[in-house]
Amino acid sequence: MPSQWDTLWAVIRARVEMLRREPEAGYSTETVLVTALLVVAAIAVLAIIVAKVTSKANSIDM
Repeated sequence: MPSQWDTLWAVIRARVEMLRREPEAGYSTETVLVTALLVVAAIAVLAIIVAKVTSKANSIDM
């Protein structure tokens, strides 16, 4: 009786073999990952800018 690890290993091997046969199949995944990383970087930069502007606005005396 195969264990869960044997089944998982078989699924991983099958997917790797499928990618070897069709190397362009992973391109969309790579594109989505790069796009997601760029979005996270843009959000981080925006948060830094908002924090600096808010800090500067709070330091102004009227």
